[in-house]
Amino acid sequence: MNYKKSLSVTAIMLFSLSVGLYAQQDAQFTQYMYNTMSVNPAYVGSRGQLSIAALYRSQWVGLEGAPKTQTLNLHSPIRNSRLGYGISVINDNIGNGVVQETQFDAVLSYTIDLSMDAKLSFGLKAGGNLLNLDFNGLNNFDSENIEGDNIDNKFSPNFGVGVYYHSDQFYAGLSAPNLIETQHFDNSQRDANSVQFLSTERMNFYFITGYIFDLNNNFKFKPALLTKVVGGAPLQVDVSASFLFNDVFSFGAAYRWDAAISGLVGFQISEQLMIGLAYDRETTELGGTQFNDGSFEVFLRFELIRSFSRMVSPRFF
Repeated sequence: MNYKKSLSVTAIMLFSLSVGLYAQQDAQFTQYMYNTMSVNPAYVGSRGQLSIAALYRSQWVGLEGAPKTQTLNLHSPIRNSRLGYGISVINDNIGNGVVQETQFDAVLSYTIDLSMDAKLSFGLKAGGNLLNLDFNGLNNFDSENIEGDNIDNKFSPNFGVGVYYHSDQFYAGLSAPNLIETQHFDNSQRDANSVQFLSTERMNFYFITGYIFDLNNNFKFKPALLTKVVGGAPLQVDVSASFLFNDVFSFGAAYRWDAAISGLVGFQISEQLMIGLAYDRETTELGGTQFNDGSFEVFLRFELIRSFSRMVSPRFF
């Protein structure tokens, strides 16, 4: 059974290589509303306090070698200024180390007041990716060797920009987290009998928005939307609807267009600490296989509450 599972995910990887990785995309998250910094650099500092968050995602549980993603980010406003700063690390691992990519970013934002409760932020990030690719891991599952030189810690610099509007109940943002389209490897000129592939990091454009409705003294309701556009790949649309009870417990559902349905829960353990969980079930053919038990995410956030801080719509965006 383990051998079949390995073959399943490896077949997906081999197919991707054979047709060409022309539109390599950023890592995807179901709990993007709690990981906005990874999507839009202008979000940095908007919570009004030091915020440290970590997220772990296990994609397609039941498939050996399926993608696993870990993120760690920190951001805060700079006291008595319009500036915010942040640091972000995202690690992707596919095929038990066959493909591993780590992204490091330093982020800076500048915020202006539009009214008493509305702000407009501009964000800039600079960093880069470290890519590792082990062709030997692919050859272990294929009768014919795949030609290519292994990649060891190849560094590729990158930059990103974003704009983010937010008030007490509404937010909207537009961003391009990676502006440089990097070609990691090109096998298209090799022998005609070899596997042909090209891996290029394309620009991903994001639009996010959401609104908080106060239903009564205990319940808040937040519909949210994330749209991702990248050349050479289908449009990705994530729609979610969440309820917040007593500013402590949140629950809701999400739908990724033509891809997955999700359930989300969160619990504010204390003023400083929050935990969130999400489960995805594929609506594609992959979701109906015996080897796919869905995808899981675990989210943890710690915030240092300060007396001078003013947090917009606590704990909900």
